[in-house]
Amino acid sequence: MTLLDRIELDPRICNGKPVIKGTRIPVSVIIEQVAESESWEKILAGYPELTREDIHAALHYARASLDHIEIKAINA
Repeated sequence: MTLLDRIELDPRICNGKPVIKGTRIPVSVIIEQVAESESWEKILAGYPELTREDIHAALHYARASLDHIEIKAINA
């Protein structure tokens, strides 16, 4: 499993926004908290279903999006 496999895009979940797979936690929420200098420990405490790998995945997803790497939606 790659880090990007932890990201899910499904039109039935959060209006198709990228989320951490198996949750309703949008990647944008994680990125926003990291940008606001929240510690990873505080993010993980606020979202106990997240793992450190999920935060890594969110950051990699953001980088891939900015680099215009093709990211395909996962069809459920």
